[in-house]
Amino acid sequence: MKDTQERIIIDVREPYEFMMGHVKGALNIPPAKLLKGVPKELAETPKNTEIILYCMSGSRSGASIRILQQYGFTNLVNGINKDQVKARYL
Repeated sequence: MKDTQERIIIDVREPYEFMMGHVKGALNIPPAKLLKGVPKELAETPKNTEIILYCMSGSRSGASIRILQQYGFTNLVNGINKDQVKARYL
């Protein structure tokens, strides 16, 4: 079981974009994977864990937040892009 105080960062860009550079420690979970159900990476994550999502412009991360809300996650933040996430959270 994961600690409820843990912050999770998710890069929702496609794997090829993730490979070109991402926030250290970020998980790569594109929206298409989220649409298939709660991903295994988040299966045991408490629903109130802070999850910061980002993409390139904030559009895909915003859509991904709506998907995760449908699965019951409640503490979701749109970090917009990797530079903003690095500046605000690291």
